[in-house]
Amino acid sequence: MACTSLPKYPLTFPKSPNTKTPSSPAFPSLLKSSHSRIYGLKFSTNSTSSLPSHSSYPQRMLICAKVSKGDVPPSFTLKDQDGKNVALSKYKGKPVVVYFYPADETPGCTKEACAFRDSYEKFKKAGAEVVGISGDDPASHKAFAKKYRLPFTLLSDEGNKVRKQWGVPSDLFGTLPGRQTYVIDRKGVIQLVYNNQFQPEKHVDETLKLLQSL
Repeated sequence: MACTSLPKYPLTFPKSPNTKTPSSPAFPSLLKSSHSRIYGLKFSTNSTSSLPSHSSYPQRMLICAKVSKGDVPPSFTLKDQDGKNVALSKYKGKPVVVYFYPADETPGCTKEACAFRDSYEKFKKAGAEVVGISGDDPASHKAFAKKYRLPFTLLSDEGNKVRKQWGVPSDLFGTLPGRQTYVIDRKGVIQLVYNNQFQPEKHVDETLKLLQSL
């Protein structure tokens, strides 16, 4: 079937006398002082805020985990809640649960940490260590661990370098750091990748199921 090429000069059409040029943006401005709390993270907007362009959504939604089941994850050395360097290689020879979470003291992250705490004896019985990682500094981790009597290591990934290196996906179009849990076996190979932002306790349940089957 033949195709007809478009003319090289622009086409023009007469404007209707009733045509009006819109003077307001396509979307109404957000409320002058609206606040939203999603598992403890606070977002503020003002009258000058505008909704993100639709063209930015596909790029953010295409974020996916770089570290998958069957992979050997990138190594790291981070400071724990006492300011001591801890390397991933320290746990070689035993199963380790590495869970990335958004931030200390937020409701969802507190619930998740306390769930790991309450099941910690089961993890020890399975021969596994538990390590939590977020972008908070060691002082924040120390206060968080002390307040909720967390018996496991919390590591400070300042600048979210390890999170990016592992490819932990963000949520809500990149506005919220992702919640993702990895189970690494004795040989250093990923056996489970679990992601659920809004059901933090499920990370503990799914992790224990796998560990008890190894």
